[in-house]
Amino acid sequence: MLLDPNHYDPAHLDEETRRLLRATVDWFEARGKRQLIADAQDRVWYTDFLDFVKREKLFATFCTPSGVDGTKRWDAARNAAFSEVLGFYGLQYWYAWQVTVLGLGPIWMSGNEEAKQKAAALLDSGAVFAFGLSEKEHGADVYSTDMIVTKTEDGYRANGSKYYIGNGNVAGMVSVFGKIDDEYLFFAVDSRHESFELVKNVVDSQMFVSEFRLHDYPLTDADILHRGPDAFSAALNTVNVGKFNLCTASIGICEHSFYEAITHAHNRILYGNPVTDFPHVRQNFVDAYARLTAMKLFSDRAVDYFRSANEDDRRYLLFNPITKMKVTSEGEQVIDLLWDVIAAKGFEKDTYFTRATADIRALPKLEGTVHVNLALVLKFMPNYLFNPAQYEEVPTRHDAADDDFFWRQGPARGLGKIQFHDWEPVYAEHAHLPNVKLFHEQASAIKTLLATAAPDEAQQKDLDFLLNLGHLFTLVVYGQLVLEQAKITGTDQHVLDQVFDVLVRDFAGYATALHGKASSTEAQQRWALGQIRKPHVDQARFDAVWQQVEALSGRYEMRP
Repeated sequence: MLLDPNHYDPAHLDEETRRLLRATVDWFEARGKRQLIADAQDRVWYTDFLDFVKREKLFATFCTPSGVDGTKRWDAARNAAFSEVLGFYGLQYWYAWQVTVLGLGPIWMSGNEEAKQKAAALLDSGAVFAFGLSEKEHGADVYSTDMIVTKTEDGYRANGSKYYIGNGNVAGMVSVFGKIDDEYLFFAVDSRHESFELVKNVVDSQMFVSEFRLHDYPLTDADILHRGPDAFSAALNTVNVGKFNLCTASIGICEHSFYEAITHAHNRILYGNPVTDFPHVRQNFVDAYARLTAMKLFSDRAVDYFRSANEDDRRYLLFNPITKMKVTSEGEQVIDLLWDVIAAKGFEKDTYFTRATADIRALPKLEGTVHVNLALVLKFMPNYLFNPAQYEEVPTRHDAADDDFFWRQGPARGLGKIQFHDWEPVYAEHAHLPNVKLFHEQASAIKTLLATAAPDEAQQKDLDFLLNLGHLFTLVVYGQLVLEQAKITGTDQHVLDQVFDVLVRDFAGYATALHGKASSTEAQQRWALGQIRKPHVDQARFDAVWQQVEALSGRYEMRP
């Protein structure tokens, strides 16, 4: 289940992709753990990594659509694998890739062929890119940009500043969001231009998260990517593409941390016993393993829906924010469970784990906070629960195809009209697993809540109340895709039932929180109490999962 660099060979991908992924693993392993950690501690800009990227044409190969260069493709399945590998070795390396993905989004979505060819040539030369959306005073509030472009006799001039812009120190092209005559605009600039002022790195880290200012930056029509509503949609649709990388980065961080934690704990003696003999320690490890398994299953299945999306099937717009919001939040829980076991070891400066404790916190907060994405998820709830539609079954998508729909997602509206396939049959198929059956009962009860004790007018304006309802709904969708992928991959039934042991407890926890909300009605409180269920206890199942966890002790340790 976990990525193991000692035996890494993603056989589901094509030969050249496997070679490049293996080369990436080998580059990090040759660099070694001591150097990796020292560079992070000293905040060394990762020139050596970018030289490797340039030499292997990594970003060019993974980030150029075939419509721009027929020898390459944008393939979300292999991009997910690449993102996981980078997260496994360090968020800073993943970040250079992530903001390049975001910076390219408005370019690949535009009709500006000259800009596309320029971007492709820069990628081939080893350049990285940046996404100039956020501002210091407004964050990522695209309605309130202070980046202003004015028309001149010979073109345009751009003035304003951007904040939290990764790769802003070296980006070959920066896609910048602004306004002209009260109309939204996306345009491209060069970070090396004399009118581009690099103010500072706003974080204390290896990665460069810049503040920059444009002072009468000269533009021509060749630099304009989008105008009007298309610019607004390009901003949101680019974030849709980038969100997927957050979940796989979180998975990679958790996998590396899991190896360190289980190897340390299983070989440590306290009070005359191995640490892993204590029941609470085993519970933490089994819960962490179950959560990590669910993270991987959901994310893998969500990629299939994105790759198979089209104008008539936009289900990915629900699964996408859940990969960003739920999977990354689960990553935080995995690290916390492991940290509670290894305790002081998690602070030691020569461990990967101490980097992970900080890095894992970033991912739920990028590309929209958890709350922003929960609010987005709620838009889909009525149709998902009550108004299913018929679709052809989405296959596993590991084929070496170009995902060109990413660049023509269309207007960013109409989310409440999107329909989904019936979510209940896959739960019914797995009813032989006691905890799946229990969770299905809880999930189905949301329909009862909305039919008999739906939020009243005041509660519909109470975001605190609605967000908690969003957490409950998210668990239903999460469990659905976990089961779909488990069916496809033949996931061990003991592990799968243990995953739903966790989900039953989580559902009960959010129901308890709903009960305690200041605005909850008596009917809602009665409903909430009815959802507090105890998972089905099966010691043999627990022991079988523990044996899988125990076997990971000593399985992998990064080369010194």
